Formats: sequence, C-alpha cells, structure tokens
Amino acid sequence: MNAAADPKPAARTARVERRTAETDITVAIDIDGRGRTELSSGIAFLDHMLDQIGRHGMFDLTLAAKGDLHIDAHHTVEDIGITLGQAFRQALGDKRGIRRYGHAYVPLDEALSRVVVDLSGRPGMVFDVKFTRAVVGNFDVDLVHEFFQGFVNHALVTLHVDNLRGDNAHHQAETVFKAFARALRMACERDARAVGEVPSTKGSL
Repeated sequence: MNAAADPKPAARTARVERRTAETDITVAIDIDGRGRTELSSGIAFLDHMLDQIGRHGMFDLTLAAKGDLHIDAHHTVEDIGITLGQAFRQALGDKRGIRRYGHAYVPLDEALSRVVVDLSGRPGMVFDVKFTRAVVGNFDVDLVHEFFQGFVNHALVTLHVDNLRGDNAHHQAETVFKAFARALRMACERDARAVGEVPSTKGSL
C-alpha cells in the first residue's frame, strides 16, 4: 500500500508537570506502550494501584511525586489523579479514530468490579464502592474516590465505577484499578473502521 495513503499514526504521548505549594508531580504517558511503569509517589499502596493501570492498560507510565505527606496523603493522591488526567487528555489529542467507549469486569478472588468509561470531553463520575474497612495498610480508602475524581475532572471523561462484591478492601480497590485500566485501554484503542473520524455526531469530543 502507498505509504502516503497509510501514514504511520502519530505518537500518543505526553509529559505533564504540576507544581503547587502542596505537591510537585511529573507524569509521562505513552498510550501505545507495553505496560512499563516507573512509579514514585511516596505512597506504596498508590504505587501498587498505579502499576495496575500501566500494566493492565498497556500504558507506559512514569510518575514522580513529592507531596505534603507529613499532613496526610490527600493532596498527593488527588493531585496525581489530576496530573494523570491532564496527561491522558493531552496524549489523546483530538481523539480521531478511537473507540471512545470502554468497559471491563475484573475479579480478584471474592471481589468483582465493573468500570465503564466514555472519553466524552465532559467530566462526570458515578462511584459506588463500599469498602469493607477504612484503611488498607496506612492508606485511607476514601482517597480512591479522590484520585478518580481528579482524573475525571481533568481528562474530561465520563466514568462509572461499581464494586459489585468483595470482602477484602485491598481486593476491592485492586479490582477497581484493574477494571479501570482495561476499560480505558479499550476506549483509547484505534478503531480500524473509523480512521480519521471523531466518534461523535457533534464532530468533536
């Protein structure tokens, strides 16, 4: 096939830095990666969850963060969600040729979660996760919601997160992050039948 008629897709990568009085964060993302991650948030459990996003989404993800952890982890977790959302939005560009929608069910032993995502250009989230305990290790599970809210608000996506069952809070959280990764991977995939097209009747996302 003529190379001019079948151009190589543009790289979908981004690097975003966010610096505030509370946090200093750098995120680099390659949407069409191999699932490689280099993570240093200062919060071990969050690094474990971010690793799920990279590995199961097949995104190359590098993240370095320094935050006011002497206060608590809230600002750091929320700002990582914000910065990651900004990176995804930047890397996706005008979203031509993508599937736009993605969904996934992921089990882990007794836990099962469902995540559905629409790269809609509009922020919206429904989050129904009733954790069985308030803390995993020293990680406040309320911050899972804050992470995803930050991501949604700055990636401009619609996200539905449901933990359908689970007794172990670690398993609940991990299934949520894995399902998010798989759903996001599906939504970001290029659709061979829609090359160059924006998947919206409005003509833009």
